[in-house]
Amino acid sequence: MENDGGYINNSTSKRKNNTLIVLIVVLLAALALLAWLYLSTRARLGNLVEEKEGQRIELQHELDSLISEHNNIKLEYGSLSDSLSSKDSIIQANAIEIRKLLDTQYEFYKVKKKLDKLRTISQGYLKQMDSLYTVNRELKQENEQIRSSYQKEQQKSSSLLKDKEALTEKVSNAAVIKAYKITGVAVRGDGDKERETDKAKRAEKVKVCFTLSENPLLSAGRKDVYVRIARPDKTILARGKGDEYSFSYKGEILQYSAKETVNYQNKAIDLCLYWINRSQKDNLPSGVYVVTVYADDFEIGQTTFELR
Repeated sequence: MENDGGYINNSTSKRKNNTLIVLIVVLLAALALLAWLYLSTRARLGNLVEEKEGQRIELQHELDSLISEHNNIKLEYGSLSDSLSSKDSIIQANAIEIRKLLDTQYEFYKVKKKLDKLRTISQGYLKQMDSLYTVNRELKQENEQIRSSYQKEQQKSSSLLKDKEALTEKVSNAAVIKAYKITGVAVRGDGDKERETDKAKRAEKVKVCFTLSENPLLSAGRKDVYVRIARPDKTILARGKGDEYSFSYKGEILQYSAKETVNYQNKAIDLCLYWINRSQKDNLPSGVYVVTVYADDFEIGQTTFELR
C-alpha cells in the first residue's frame, strides 16, 4: 500500500512539472512572438518614415525645379514678363502653400495634387509668354517696316517742310505791327512855344514821334505801345520806379519812358509820345540816346538822337 501511494505521488508531481514546463515554453514562445512583432513593426515603421522622408525630399526637389524653371523663363523674357505679373503672383503663392504642407503636415497626396495644378499653371504661363513674345516680335517687325516707310516719307517731304517753315516764318514776321519814320528829339516849352534843342542842359522833355504801319494781317483792337529811352550811360528815362511804369517783354520786366494805348484798325497811325524831365535839379547828360518802340511783345522800331 505504501508503494502504491508513493507511485501516485510521483505521478502527480511529474504531471505538475510537465504542465509547468509547457506553460514556460508557451510563455517564452509568446514573448518571442511579441519581440518579433515589435521588431518587425519597428522596422516597418522605420522604413515607412524613411519612405515618407524620401517622398518629401523628392516632392521638395520637384517643387524647387519647377520654380527654378519658372524664374529662368522670367529672366529669359525680361521686361516682357511684367505683363503677366498677376499669373506670376499666383504661381509664387501656390509654391509657398506647398512648402508649408511639406514642412508641417506631410500630406503628400494633397501636395501632389497641388504640384500638378502648379505645373499646369506654369505651363500655361510659358505658353502665354511664347504668344506674347511672338506677338511682340511681329509688332517690332511691323514697327520697323513702318519706321522705314516713315523715314522715306520724311525724306520725300523734307524740302516741302522746309518751304512750309520758311513760309510760316514769313507770315509770322508779316503779322507784326511796325513803327517807321521814328524820330527822337529834346524839346523845351509847351504847345505853340515848344522848341527843339540839342542842348542837354536845356532839355525839358524828350519827344518821340513815329507811324504805326498798316497791316491787314493783324487783329484790330486796343494795343499798348511803349517807348523806352536809354541815356548814354544805359540808364532808362523812366516815368517812375513802380510796377505801374513797367511792362513785360519776352518774359522780362522792363521800365518804359512813355506809353500810349491806341485803337488799331489795321490802318497807319501817327503818334508822338513824351518823356518829361520832372526833376528841375538834374540835367540830362550829353551823348547818344537810344529810342526803342515796343508793341504786342515785339520790338517794332528803333532810332537814336544826340544831345551836347
